[in-house]
Amino acid sequence: MMNNPFEDPLRSAAENFGPLRLLVDADARLAQWARKGSATRRWAYEFARFGLKQAVACSFGALMVALMIGTHYIYPRGAPLGRYDFLFLAAIAIQIVLLWTRFESFEEAKVIFIFHVVGTIMEVFKTSAGSWIYPETAYFHIGGVPLFSGFMYASIGSYMMRAWSLFDFRFERHPPLGQVGVLAAAIYVNFFSHHYAPDLRLGLFAASAVVFGRSRIYYRVHHSWRSMPMLVAALLAATFIWLAENIGTYTQTWLYPAQKLGWSVVSLSKLGSWFLLQIVSYALVAMVRKPQPPDAAPVTASLVRHRRRLDRR
Repeated sequence: MMNNPFEDPLRSAAENFGPLRLLVDADARLAQWARKGSATRRWAYEFARFGLKQAVACSFGALMVALMIGTHYIYPRGAPLGRYDFLFLAAIAIQIVLLWTRFESFEEAKVIFIFHVVGTIMEVFKTSAGSWIYPETAYFHIGGVPLFSGFMYASIGSYMMRAWSLFDFRFERHPPLGQVGVLAAAIYVNFFSHHYAPDLRLGLFAASAVVFGRSRIYYRVHHSWRSMPMLVAALLAATFIWLAENIGTYTQTWLYPAQKLGWSVVSLSKLGSWFLLQIVSYALVAMVRKPQPPDAAPVTASLVRHRRRLDRR
C-alpha cells in the first residue's frame, strides 16, 4: 500500500455510492479482520473488493453482453418480436431498474443519454458507409441501425460514471478540460471525415500522448490509494471493450465486412479505435465530474455521520 497526503483513514470509498453506504460499517469490520491477518489475506481482500467494485461499475454493460449471448443461442427465430427489438426493450427495462434501485442517479442517466445520442449518430453514419452491418431486422431503428446499439455506447458512459464514484477518482497533472474537449472533438470528427479525407488517427494517438502523457489517475480500492498513468487506464478499458466487441460479432449481433462469410477475431486496429473513443467518452464524463487533484477530499454527510459513530465508541 502507498501512503499519500490525501489519504483519509476514516473514509471508505463506498461512501460515494448510495446503494453501498449501508454496508460501510460491515465492510469496515471485514477490512479490520483482513488487516490483522497475513499479507496474503490482505491482498485477497483488496483483490476481491476491486473485482466487486468493477462488477458493480460495469453492471449495465455486462447485462447487455449477457443478453447478446443469451438471445443468440435461445431467442426463438421468427418470433413476433425481433431479437434486436427485444434487446432494445430489455435495455430500457434495465435502465429503469437501475434508476429505481438508485444504482444510477438521474444526473448520471442524463450523461449516459448523451452517450446514446453520440453513439447512435456515429452508428447511422458508419453503417451507411459499410463499415459494419446489422444482419437482422428491427422495428425500432434509424436507417440500418437498431436502437439497442446506442445502449452499447451508453454502457461505456455508465461504467465511467459509476467507477468514478466507486473508486473516488483523483488526478495528478490533469490537462485543462479545454484541451481534452478539443482533442475529443477532433477524434470524433475523424471517425467521420477519414472516409473522405486523410485519416488523422496516428496524429490523434500522438496528440493523446501529449495531452495525457504526464497524467495519473488515483483510485481507492478501500482506504489506501493506488495509481496508474491515464493512458494505461484508457488502454485497459479499450481492451475490455474490444473483447466485448468480439462477443458481439461472434453472436452475430453486428458484423464487419470480413466476417460475412465466417466469424474471425475483430482486427486489432479496432482496439486503437476504442482507445480513441475512450478519450471522447472520458471528455463527456469529465465535463460533468470536474476532475479533482489528489488533495481535494470532499467531506460528505455520510462521512460526518461515520466519524460521529466512531467518536461515540
